[in-house]
Amino acid sequence: MRKPAAQLRSTVHRLDAAASALGRDRAVDALRGLAILGVVLGHWLVTALVADSGGLHTASPLRHMPWLAPVSWFFQTLAVFFLVGGHVATKGYASARARGSSYGQWLHARLIRLSGPVPALLALWTVVVAGLLVTGTDPDTVRTLLKLALSPLWFLLVFAVLTAATPLLARLSPLWPLAVVLHVDLIRFGLDGPSWLGWVNVAAGWLVPYTLGAAWTRGELERRRAGWALLTGGAAATAALVAGAGYPASMVGVPGAAVSNLDPPTLAAVTFGLAQCGLALLLRGPLRRAMRRPVAWAAVALVNLSAMTVFLWHQTALMATTAASLPAGRLPGLHTVPDDLSWVAARLLWLPVFAVALAVCRSAFRRHERGGGRGRLRVVRGHRTPDRGVPARTHHV
Repeated sequence: MRKPAAQLRSTVHRLDAAASALGRDRAVDALRGLAILGVVLGHWLVTALVADSGGLHTASPLRHMPWLAPVSWFFQTLAVFFLVGGHVATKGYASARARGSSYGQWLHARLIRLSGPVPALLALWTVVVAGLLVTGTDPDTVRTLLKLALSPLWFLLVFAVLTAATPLLARLSPLWPLAVVLHVDLIRFGLDGPSWLGWVNVAAGWLVPYTLGAAWTRGELERRRAGWALLTGGAAATAALVAGAGYPASMVGVPGAAVSNLDPPTLAAVTFGLAQCGLALLLRGPLRRAMRRPVAWAAVALVNLSAMTVFLWHQTALMATTAASLPAGRLPGLHTVPDDLSWVAARLLWLPVFAVALAVCRSAFRRHERGGGRGRLRVVRGHRTPDRGVPARTHHV
Protein backbone atom coordinates (compact mmCIF):
# COMPACT_ATOMS: atom_id res chain seq x y z
CA MET A 1 0.00 0.00 0.00
CA ARG A 2 1.37 3.40 -0.97
CA LYS A 3 2.04 5.95 1.70
CA PRO A 4 -0.53 8.76 2.06
CA ALA A 5 1.96 11.40 0.84
CA ALA A 6 2.65 9.41 -2.32
CA GLN A 7 -1.06 8.89 -2.92
CA LEU A 8 -1.68 12.61 -2.48
CA ARG A 9 1.06 13.52 -4.96
CA SER A 10 -0.34 11.02 -7.45
CA THR A 11 -3.85 12.47 -7.13
CA VAL A 12 -2.55 16.02 -7.54
CA HIS A 13 -0.69 15.17 -10.74
CA ARG A 14 -3.60 13.20 -12.19
CA LEU A 15 -5.99 16.08 -11.57
CA ASP A 16 -3.54 18.45 -13.21
CA ALA A 17 -3.10 16.16 -16.21
CA ALA A 18 -6.86 15.71 -16.62
CA ALA A 19 -7.45 19.46 -16.62
CA SER A 20 -4.75 19.96 -19.26
CA ALA A 21 -6.19 17.18 -21.43
CA LEU A 22 -9.69 18.65 -21.26
CA GLY A 23 -8.51 22.21 -21.95
CA ARG A 24 -10.30 23.63 -18.91
CA ASP A 25 -10.22 27.33 -18.15
CA ARG A 26 -8.84 27.02 -14.66
CA ALA A 27 -9.67 30.63 -13.82
CA VAL A 28 -13.38 29.76 -14.11
CA ASP A 29 -13.03 26.92 -11.61
CA ALA A 30 -10.93 29.10 -9.31
CA LEU A 31 -13.56 31.85 -9.33
CA ARG A 32 -16.28 29.32 -8.56
CA GLY A 33 -14.23 27.90 -5.71
CA LEU A 34 -13.60 31.36 -4.26
CA ALA A 35 -17.31 32.18 -4.51
CA ILE A 36 -18.21 28.98 -2.65
CA LEU A 37 -15.70 29.63 0.10
CA GLY A 38 -16.91 33.23 0.40
CA VAL A 39 -20.53 32.16 0.93
CA VAL A 40 -19.61 29.42 3.40
CA LEU A 41 -17.28 31.58 5.51
CA GLY A 42 -19.70 34.50 5.35
CA HIS A 43 -22.57 32.43 6.75
CA TRP A 44 -20.37 30.89 9.42
CA LEU A 45 -19.17 34.32 10.54
CA VAL A 46 -22.48 36.22 10.63
CA THR A 47 -24.96 33.49 11.60
CA ALA A 48 -25.37 32.90 15.31
CA LEU A 49 -27.76 30.46 16.96
CA VAL A 50 -28.34 31.91 20.41
CA ALA A 51 -29.50 29.50 23.12
CA ASP A 52 -31.88 30.80 25.76
CA SER A 53 -34.89 29.63 27.75
CA GLY A 54 -37.04 29.75 24.62
CA GLY A 55 -34.77 27.50 22.58
CA LEU A 56 -32.58 28.61 19.66
CA HIS A 57 -33.01 31.77 17.63
CA THR A 58 -30.87 33.45 14.99
CA ALA A 59 -28.82 36.58 15.57
CA SER A 60 -26.07 38.42 13.75
CA PRO A 61 -23.00 40.32 14.93
CA LEU A 62 -23.82 42.88 12.22
CA ARG A 63 -26.91 43.91 14.16
CA HIS A 64 -25.03 44.51 17.40
CA MET A 65 -21.85 45.83 15.74
CA PRO A 66 -22.99 47.54 12.51
CA TRP A 67 -19.53 49.02 12.02
CA LEU A 68 -18.48 45.50 10.98
CA ALA A 69 -20.61 45.81 7.82
CA PRO A 70 -17.54 46.06 5.51
CA VAL A 71 -16.76 42.43 6.42
CA SER A 72 -19.82 41.43 4.40
CA TRP A 73 -18.27 42.96 1.28
CA PHE A 74 -15.67 40.19 1.20
CA PHE A 75 -17.99 37.23 1.78
CA GLN A 76 -21.15 38.06 -0.17
CA THR A 77 -19.95 36.52 -3.44
CA LEU A 78 -23.21 35.43 -5.05
CA ALA A 79 -22.73 37.70 -8.07
CA VAL A 80 -19.58 35.76 -8.94
CA PHE A 81 -21.62 32.53 -8.79
CA PHE A 82 -24.03 33.89 -11.36
CA LEU A 83 -21.27 35.41 -13.51
CA VAL A 84 -19.46 32.09 -13.78
CA GLY A 85 -22.75 30.21 -14.08
CA GLY A 86 -23.89 32.37 -17.00
CA HIS A 87 -20.54 31.97 -18.72
CA VAL A 88 -20.44 28.20 -18.32
CA ALA A 89 -24.12 27.63 -19.19
CA THR A 90 -23.97 29.75 -22.35
CA LYS A 91 -20.73 28.15 -23.49
CA GLY A 92 -22.01 24.67 -22.64
CA TYR A 93 -25.29 25.19 -24.49
CA ALA A 94 -23.45 26.37 -27.61
CA SER A 95 -21.13 23.34 -27.45
CA ALA A 96 -24.07 20.97 -26.94
CA ARG A 97 -25.89 22.34 -29.98
CA ALA A 98 -22.69 22.08 -32.03
CA ARG A 99 -22.51 18.38 -31.12
CA GLY A 100 -26.13 17.88 -32.15
CA SER A 101 -27.60 17.58 -28.64
CA SER A 102 -31.11 18.91 -28.12
CA TYR A 103 -32.06 21.65 -25.69
CA GLY A 104 -33.89 19.06 -23.57
CA GLN A 105 -30.83 16.81 -23.31
CA TRP A 106 -28.57 19.70 -22.38
CA LEU A 107 -31.00 21.09 -19.79
CA HIS A 108 -31.60 17.68 -18.23
CA ALA A 109 -27.86 17.15 -17.77
CA ARG A 110 -27.44 20.60 -16.27
CA LEU A 111 -30.30 20.25 -13.81
CA ILE A 112 -29.19 16.77 -12.73
CA ARG A 113 -25.74 18.14 -11.85
CA LEU A 114 -27.31 21.08 -10.06
CA SER A 115 -29.90 19.22 -7.99
CA GLY A 116 -28.12 15.95 -7.24
CA PRO A 117 -27.57 16.54 -3.48
CA VAL A 118 -31.03 18.06 -2.88
CA PRO A 119 -33.04 14.84 -2.21
CA ALA A 120 -30.59 13.72 0.49
CA LEU A 121 -30.80 17.12 2.20
CA LEU A 122 -34.60 17.10 2.14
CA ALA A 123 -34.78 13.51 3.35
CA LEU A 124 -32.45 14.10 6.29
CA TRP A 125 -34.20 17.25 7.41
CA THR A 126 -37.61 15.61 7.11
CA VAL A 127 -36.44 13.00 9.61
CA VAL A 128 -34.78 15.62 11.84
CA VAL A 129 -37.85 17.86 11.93
CA ALA A 130 -40.14 14.92 12.66
CA GLY A 131 -37.86 13.78 15.49
CA LEU A 132 -37.65 17.27 16.99
CA LEU A 133 -41.41 17.73 16.94
CA VAL A 134 -42.08 14.30 18.42
CA THR A 135 -39.67 15.01 21.28
CA GLY A 136 -41.45 18.26 22.09
CA THR A 137 -38.91 20.76 20.75
CA ASP A 138 -40.24 24.30 20.60
CA PRO A 139 -41.82 24.88 17.14
CA ASP A 140 -40.04 28.23 16.81
CA THR A 141 -36.70 26.50 17.26
CA VAL A 142 -37.63 23.89 14.66
CA ARG A 143 -38.70 26.65 12.28
CA THR A 144 -35.40 28.48 12.82
CA LEU A 145 -33.32 25.39 12.11
CA LEU A 146 -35.34 24.38 9.07
CA LYS A 147 -35.17 27.86 7.58
CA LEU A 148 -31.38 27.91 7.89
CA ALA A 149 -30.99 24.39 6.53
CA LEU A 150 -33.13 25.02 3.46
CA SER A 151 -32.09 28.62 2.79
CA PRO A 152 -29.50 27.61 0.14
CA LEU A 153 -32.28 26.12 -1.98
CA TRP A 154 -33.46 29.56 -3.10
CA PHE A 155 -30.17 29.87 -5.01
CA LEU A 156 -30.79 26.59 -6.79
CA LEU A 157 -34.30 27.59 -7.79
CA VAL A 158 -33.26 30.95 -9.23
CA PHE A 159 -30.22 29.43 -10.90
CA ALA A 160 -32.30 26.61 -12.40
CA VAL A 161 -34.78 29.10 -13.88
CA LEU A 162 -32.00 31.19 -15.42
CA THR A 163 -30.29 28.07 -16.71
CA ALA A 164 -33.50 26.92 -18.40
CA ALA A 165 -33.79 30.34 -20.05
CA THR A 166 -30.16 30.38 -21.27
CA PRO A 167 -31.07 30.17 -25.01
CA LEU A 168 -33.21 33.30 -24.58
CA LEU A 169 -30.66 35.10 -22.40
CA ALA A 170 -27.53 34.35 -24.41
CA ARG A 171 -27.74 37.69 -26.27
CA LEU A 172 -29.51 39.79 -23.65
CA SER A 173 -27.71 42.94 -22.55
CA PRO A 174 -27.21 43.27 -18.76
CA LEU A 175 -28.57 46.81 -19.06
CA TRP A 176 -32.13 45.51 -19.42
CA PRO A 177 -32.40 43.65 -16.08
CA LEU A 178 -30.38 46.46 -14.45
CA ALA A 179 -33.04 48.93 -15.64
CA VAL A 180 -35.76 46.70 -14.15
CA VAL A 181 -34.02 46.69 -10.75
CA LEU A 182 -33.61 50.47 -10.89
CA HIS A 183 -37.29 51.07 -11.62
CA VAL A 184 -38.46 48.56 -9.02
CA ASP A 185 -36.42 50.31 -6.33
CA LEU A 186 -37.61 53.73 -7.47
CA ILE A 187 -41.21 52.58 -7.03
CA ARG A 188 -40.58 50.76 -3.73
CA PHE A 189 -38.48 53.36 -1.96
CA GLY A 190 -39.03 56.59 -3.91
CA LEU A 191 -42.78 56.35 -4.48
CA ASP A 192 -43.66 54.25 -1.43
CA GLY A 193 -44.82 51.38 -3.64
CA PRO A 194 -45.83 47.91 -2.45
CA SER A 195 -43.07 45.89 -0.78
CA TRP A 196 -43.98 42.73 -2.71
CA LEU A 197 -42.77 44.42 -5.90
CA GLY A 198 -39.23 43.90 -4.65
CA TRP A 199 -39.47 40.20 -5.38
CA VAL A 200 -39.25 41.01 -9.09
CA ASN A 201 -35.59 41.73 -8.32
CA VAL A 202 -34.96 38.13 -7.31
CA ALA A 203 -34.93 37.29 -11.02
CA ALA A 204 -33.88 40.65 -12.45
CA GLY A 205 -31.11 41.27 -9.92
CA TRP A 206 -29.29 37.97 -10.46
CA LEU A 207 -29.97 38.15 -14.19
CA VAL A 208 -27.48 41.04 -14.36
CA PRO A 209 -24.34 38.99 -13.50
CA TYR A 210 -25.76 35.97 -15.35
CA THR A 211 -26.02 37.95 -18.60
CA LEU A 212 -22.56 39.38 -17.93
CA GLY A 213 -21.38 35.77 -17.95
CA ALA A 214 -23.04 35.31 -21.34
CA ALA A 215 -21.29 38.46 -22.59
CA TRP A 216 -18.01 36.97 -21.35
CA THR A 217 -18.71 33.87 -23.48
CA ARG A 218 -19.33 36.09 -26.50
CA GLY A 219 -15.89 37.64 -26.02
CA GLU A 220 -17.21 41.08 -25.12
CA LEU A 221 -15.42 41.29 -21.76
CA GLU A 222 -11.94 40.10 -22.70
CA ARG A 223 -10.26 43.50 -22.48
CA ARG A 224 -9.12 44.59 -19.04
CA ARG A 225 -10.84 47.93 -19.42
CA ALA A 226 -14.19 46.10 -19.24
CA GLY A 227 -13.22 44.72 -15.84
CA TRP A 228 -12.00 48.10 -14.64
CA ALA A 229 -15.19 49.80 -15.86
CA LEU A 230 -17.38 47.33 -13.96
CA LEU A 231 -15.24 47.50 -10.82
CA THR A 232 -14.97 51.28 -10.60
CA GLY A 233 -18.47 52.03 -11.85
CA GLY A 234 -20.10 49.43 -9.60
CA ALA A 235 -18.11 50.52 -6.54
CA ALA A 236 -18.88 54.21 -7.12
CA ALA A 237 -22.59 53.53 -7.63
CA THR A 238 -22.75 51.38 -4.49
CA ALA A 239 -20.98 54.02 -2.40
CA ALA A 240 -23.39 56.67 -3.67
CA LEU A 241 -26.44 54.51 -2.90
CA VAL A 242 -25.24 53.71 0.63
CA ALA A 243 -24.05 57.22 1.48
CA GLY A 244 -26.69 59.24 -0.33
CA ALA A 245 -29.79 57.08 -0.78
CA GLY A 246 -29.95 55.29 2.57
CA TYR A 247 -29.27 51.75 1.42
CA PRO A 248 -27.77 49.46 4.10
CA ALA A 249 -23.99 49.18 4.14
CA SER A 250 -24.20 45.45 4.85
CA MET A 251 -24.44 43.30 1.72
CA VAL A 252 -26.01 40.43 3.66
CA GLY A 253 -29.27 40.31 5.55
CA VAL A 254 -29.30 41.51 9.16
CA PRO A 255 -32.09 40.22 11.46
CA GLY A 256 -34.39 43.04 12.50
CA ALA A 257 -33.17 45.50 9.85
CA ALA A 258 -35.85 47.54 8.06
CA VAL A 259 -34.27 46.90 4.64
CA SER A 260 -32.16 43.98 3.47
CA ASN A 261 -29.90 44.24 0.44
CA LEU A 262 -30.47 40.57 -0.33
CA ASP A 263 -34.00 39.69 0.69
CA PRO A 264 -34.95 40.65 -2.01
CA PRO A 265 -31.94 42.08 -3.89
CA THR A 266 -31.76 45.86 -4.04
CA LEU A 267 -30.10 48.15 -6.56
CA ALA A 268 -27.17 48.50 -4.14
CA ALA A 269 -26.68 44.72 -4.08
CA VAL A 270 -26.73 44.64 -7.89
CA THR A 271 -24.24 47.49 -8.32
CA PHE A 272 -22.05 45.86 -5.69
CA GLY A 273 -22.28 42.67 -7.75
CA LEU A 274 -21.14 44.60 -10.83
CA ALA A 275 -18.03 45.66 -8.93
CA GLN A 276 -17.41 42.07 -7.87
CA CYS A 277 -17.81 40.85 -11.45
CA GLY A 278 -15.33 43.48 -12.62
CA LEU A 279 -12.80 42.31 -10.03
CA ALA A 280 -13.39 38.69 -11.03
CA LEU A 281 -12.70 39.51 -14.68
CA LEU A 282 -9.49 41.33 -13.73
CA LEU A 283 -8.35 38.29 -11.72
CA ARG A 284 -8.66 35.85 -14.62
CA GLY A 285 -5.05 36.24 -15.73
CA PRO A 286 -3.47 35.98 -12.26
CA LEU A 287 -5.70 33.02 -11.41
CA ARG A 288 -4.74 31.16 -14.59
CA ARG A 289 -1.09 31.63 -13.71
CA ALA A 290 -1.64 30.54 -10.11
CA MET A 291 -3.57 27.46 -11.24
CA ARG A 292 -0.56 26.22 -13.21
CA ARG A 293 0.74 24.96 -9.88
CA PRO A 294 -0.57 21.38 -9.54
CA VAL A 295 -1.23 21.66 -5.79
CA ALA A 296 -3.24 24.88 -6.14
CA TRP A 297 -5.22 23.43 -9.03
CA ALA A 298 -5.90 20.18 -7.16
CA ALA A 299 -7.35 22.11 -4.20
CA VAL A 300 -9.65 24.09 -6.53
CA ALA A 301 -10.66 20.95 -8.43
CA LEU A 302 -11.58 19.12 -5.24
CA VAL A 303 -13.76 22.01 -4.10
CA ASN A 304 -15.51 22.09 -7.48
CA LEU A 305 -16.09 18.34 -7.48
CA SER A 306 -18.20 18.82 -4.35
CA ALA A 307 -19.45 22.33 -5.09
CA MET A 308 -23.16 21.76 -4.53
CA THR A 309 -22.64 19.43 -1.57
CA VAL A 310 -20.51 22.04 0.21
CA PHE A 311 -22.98 24.79 -0.65
CA LEU A 312 -26.10 22.91 0.46
CA TRP A 313 -24.69 21.32 3.62
CA HIS A 314 -22.57 24.09 5.17
CA GLN A 315 -25.47 25.45 7.23
CA THR A 316 -26.30 21.95 8.44
CA ALA A 317 -22.67 21.57 9.55
CA LEU A 318 -22.96 24.77 11.60
CA MET A 319 -26.23 23.66 13.21
CA ALA A 320 -24.96 20.15 13.92
CA THR A 321 -21.96 21.59 15.77
CA THR A 322 -24.18 23.99 17.70
CA ALA A 323 -26.70 21.32 18.71
CA ALA A 324 -24.10 18.68 19.58
CA SER A 325 -22.34 21.04 21.99
CA LEU A 326 -25.46 22.23 23.82
CA PRO A 327 -24.98 19.73 26.68
CA ALA A 328 -21.70 21.50 27.48
CA GLY A 329 -23.55 24.74 28.26
CA ARG A 330 -23.70 28.09 26.49
CA LEU A 331 -20.32 28.19 24.77
CA PRO A 332 -18.85 31.57 23.71
CA GLY A 333 -18.99 32.20 19.98
CA LEU A 334 -21.50 29.40 19.50
CA HIS A 335 -24.55 29.83 21.73
CA THR A 336 -24.03 33.34 23.09
CA VAL A 337 -25.30 36.70 21.86
CA PRO A 338 -22.91 38.12 19.20
CA ASP A 339 -22.66 41.57 20.73
CA ASP A 340 -18.93 42.22 21.14
CA LEU A 341 -15.52 41.41 19.67
CA SER A 342 -14.96 38.58 22.13
CA TRP A 343 -17.77 36.73 20.33
CA VAL A 344 -16.01 37.33 17.01
CA ALA A 345 -12.72 36.01 18.39
CA ALA A 346 -14.46 32.92 19.77
CA ARG A 347 -16.33 32.33 16.50
CA LEU A 348 -13.05 32.34 14.58
CA LEU A 349 -11.88 29.49 16.80
CA TRP A 350 -15.01 27.52 15.92
CA LEU A 351 -14.44 27.74 12.16
CA PRO A 352 -12.15 24.66 12.03
CA VAL A 353 -14.80 22.67 13.92
CA PHE A 354 -17.45 23.72 11.39
CA ALA A 355 -15.04 22.70 8.62
CA VAL A 356 -14.63 19.22 10.12
CA ALA A 357 -18.42 18.86 10.39
CA LEU A 358 -18.77 19.94 6.76
CA ALA A 359 -16.09 17.45 5.72
CA VAL A 360 -18.15 14.71 7.38
CA CYS A 361 -21.24 15.85 5.45
CA ARG A 362 -19.22 15.96 2.25
CA SER A 363 -17.92 12.46 2.78
CA ALA A 364 -21.40 11.12 3.53
CA PHE A 365 -23.31 12.84 0.75
CA ARG A 366 -20.89 13.66 -2.08
CA ARG A 367 -21.85 10.48 -3.95
CA HIS A 368 -25.24 12.07 -4.61
CA GLU A 369 -23.49 14.87 -6.46
CA ARG A 370 -21.86 12.29 -8.72
CA GLY A 371 -25.24 10.97 -9.80
CA GLY A 372 -26.26 8.90 -6.82
CA GLY A 373 -23.12 6.81 -6.76
CA ARG A 374 -23.72 5.24 -10.18
CA GLY A 375 -20.13 5.77 -11.13
CA ARG A 376 -18.14 8.52 -12.76
CA LEU A 377 -19.45 10.36 -15.75
CA ARG A 378 -17.32 9.74 -18.80
CA VAL A 379 -16.26 13.00 -20.39
CA VAL A 380 -15.20 13.05 -24.02
CA ARG A 381 -13.35 15.87 -25.71
CA GLY A 382 -12.43 15.06 -29.25
CA HIS A 383 -11.15 11.46 -29.03
CA ARG A 384 -9.62 11.74 -25.57
CA THR A 385 -10.99 10.66 -22.23
CA PRO A 386 -9.44 11.24 -18.82
CA ASP A 387 -7.64 8.55 -16.90
CA ARG A 388 -10.18 6.24 -15.27
CA GLY A 389 -8.59 6.99 -11.92
CA VAL A 390 -9.24 10.74 -12.24
CA PRO A 391 -12.55 12.29 -11.30
CA ALA A 392 -13.84 12.98 -14.78
CA ARG A 393 -16.23 15.75 -14.02
CA THR A 394 -15.90 19.05 -12.27
CA HIS A 395 -19.30 20.54 -11.57
CA HIS A 396 -20.30 23.57 -13.59
CA VAL A 397 -22.58 25.29 -11.11
